[in-house]
Amino acid sequence: MKYWNPEIETMSRDALTALQSERLQKALRHAYENCKPYRAKMESAGLQPGDIKSVEELWKLPMTVKNDLRDTYPYGMFAVPMKDVVRIHASSGTTGKQTVVGYTAGDIAIWGECMARCLIMAGANSEDILHVSYGYGLFTGGLGGHIGGETIGAATIPASTGNTKRQLQMFTDFGSTVLLCTPSYAMHLGDAVHEAGIRDQIKLRVGVFGAEPWTEEMRDEIENRLGIRAHDIYGLSEVMGPGVSCDCEQRNGLHVMEDHFLVEIIDPATGKPVPDGTPGELVFTCVTKEALPLIRYNTRDICTIDRSPCACGRNLTRMGKITGRTDDMLIIRGVNVFPSQVESVLLGIAGVAPYYRLVVDRVNNLDTLEIQVEMTEGLFSDEERRIESLVRRIEKEVLSALGISAKVTMVSHGTIERFEGKAKRVLDRR
Repeated sequence: MKYWNPEIETMSRDALTALQSERLQKALRHAYENCKPYRAKMESAGLQPGDIKSVEELWKLPMTVKNDLRDTYPYGMFAVPMKDVVRIHASSGTTGKQTVVGYTAGDIAIWGECMARCLIMAGANSEDILHVSYGYGLFTGGLGGHIGGETIGAATIPASTGNTKRQLQMFTDFGSTVLLCTPSYAMHLGDAVHEAGIRDQIKLRVGVFGAEPWTEEMRDEIENRLGIRAHDIYGLSEVMGPGVSCDCEQRNGLHVMEDHFLVEIIDPATGKPVPDGTPGELVFTCVTKEALPLIRYNTRDICTIDRSPCACGRNLTRMGKITGRTDDMLIIRGVNVFPSQVESVLLGIAGVAPYYRLVVDRVNNLDTLEIQVEMTEGLFSDEERRIESLVRRIEKEVLSALGISAKVTMVSHGTIERFEGKAKRVLDRR
């Protein structure tokens, strides 16, 4: 099966725009009539729902940010009575109060539809055994992957995260063929498979990885370790969870489920839309959500979009890979630095393991950047002169890529913490 919903996925751009405009008008009325914060936002901007006739006028609407959800914690942004809410999820809250998300039965059905499209897009089918190693709980990853597997009719294993030895046993005993988890955990599982010597005993063929930015170099590393074809999936709890977009067999961008989520890229400095292909902040408008409407929600993720048709036959807009977040961006001596830039450099150098940490500090009023890099086991036992040469090479390539100097410290294999969920790459001591 090439498409889960060919009518939507291959719909002409004109027909899709008409459908989006119709759904946008309905979504605006729903938010205005049932959600006080949105009514206040629109009235403050001098707008009524009927003033917006099409998606071309989307830019006129006020923006929504994460603090809007935090300021109305827990249910102040809900637009349906609690008796109609059948599921509640929440963000981790690591950078502030949790953002709480509600779902009606209709919202859950749409989530299953979007995840089904993504899994089929990545090459999964009803005969697969889907191994979900995202966390189950308030985080949307586990149950999002799970509903996708059940929607396409695949046998779905709720493995969750942790207990890596047990994960490997399930790979071999249960015959898992499709793996869903964070890319950093996929790397860890790949290392564990290698160390256990069971690569020829596992049946994995496809991986669908998301919840954190990752590079093409990391994709190559995961594919080599696990012997799979790795696909990128994107989502966030406020918008829905995983399944907002995914890459197809062409792997030249992630197709957005545009009949449900309108996508824009804006200039972080001005808030104005930028031309397609220009990097900026990713903004979504949800046009079918019932419990938690979202109008022009600024994700703070940085990427580009491409609206040209894809060779896979889909006309859905494609997102580029997420290169970082404006609120995770490090400003070091006036230079914008994203961890993904460092990762791209490191994964292109032999002898370096795919585990690193950025330590940012301020010494004598000057920002400093240290990059702690794990050596492979073979390099750790090598001569000191070769290690020093590798350090100089990394420092040179980091300077070339970032435009600033950094101190590189090589650490022994296994030193840097592994993460079952989202990897934490930065320690900012300033």
